[in-house]
Amino acid sequence: MTFKKFLRDHLFHIAFFFGGMIVLDIVLWLDPSMRFAKATLLYLDLLLALFFCAFLVGLYIYHLKWYRTIQTRLDAKEDSLNWPLTGATSAEKQFIQHYVNQLLAYHQQSIDRLISAQQDQKNFIDGWVHESKVPLAATQLLIESIEDQIPEDKFNQLTDELIQTEHYVEQVLYYSRLDSFSKDYLVQEYDLKPLVNQIIRQNRNYFIQKHIQFKLLGADQTVLTDAKWLAFILNQIISNALKYTPDGAQITVQIERDEQGVWLSVIDTGIGIPAEDLPRIFDKGFTGQNGRYSNQRSTGLGLYLARALSEKLGHELTVSSQQGSGSTFKLLFPFLSYYNTDDDDGLFGKTHPADK
Repeated sequence: MTFKKFLRDHLFHIAFFFGGMIVLDIVLWLDPSMRFAKATLLYLDLLLALFFCAFLVGLYIYHLKWYRTIQTRLDAKEDSLNWPLTGATSAEKQFIQHYVNQLLAYHQQSIDRLISAQQDQKNFIDGWVHESKVPLAATQLLIESIEDQIPEDKFNQLTDELIQTEHYVEQVLYYSRLDSFSKDYLVQEYDLKPLVNQIIRQNRNYFIQKHIQFKLLGADQTVLTDAKWLAFILNQIISNALKYTPDGAQITVQIERDEQGVWLSVIDTGIGIPAEDLPRIFDKGFTGQNGRYSNQRSTGLGLYLARALSEKLGHELTVSSQQGSGSTFKLLFPFLSYYNTDDDDGLFGKTHPADK
């Protein structure tokens, strides 16, 4: 608190003091038994005013440490929620200090209850997902066992629906683990092409049924990532491209490398994204015009999870698109400079054979 604000808070006391001093001057001046020269009264008033001003300055200095304690907590923002208030030097401050600390204790109790409830919910979701995978796997075996007994189009439709169900179940699982990401990832060096090919194999039925061509361009690159989480990110991007790419079109995955790092681009020739939707496609629950008006089902979670997990892995996911011409999703795997040497040519100071 500034001294100006301190004085504003004590305007009543200041007015009361000077009002009392004026009343005293009038009494002394009018009392016939006491004769004071005007200069004497003015000198007395000046001394009293100086003493009062010194008192106000001293009082402000006395409270200044308390004000700074409060300001430090304000600057700390949410960190101060686990930081008890201390430094009370008077009964009034102790009352305020006790009140604030009680609020902090109540807040912590509420947070603990909320965390406990969220953990119970997460445990339930994790259990539900794992239990759901058992009947899904059994259904897959049943579908494969009757492949020769039903028409091919019906078999493909059943397979597609099953894959889509598994996809949604995976979304639920990864969404529930988003807050506990640090406990469930292992960053290592991986080659990109095998990971990309794995995702393409998982979605091969969609490529075949929609007669969509696939191209993988560029030399293989080694990146630092978590294979499981990256596979989920790529699956979201590829499945999104398949969803909005017409039959007979093409999806291209291109791997490049520059001074920033390794780039993995997923390029489709689909319907594209409207310009007004482009800034929001990574927002949770946002489906946009394509999701609302097309015959494709959209939860609005896939790209949100892809961006969130990319950021947690230290990657950067961006998109560019032109409506009617397709979209390009780019995933950047930045080089980690603290591993580099002065003559470094890339990741971890290694020169990859593909770059020679």
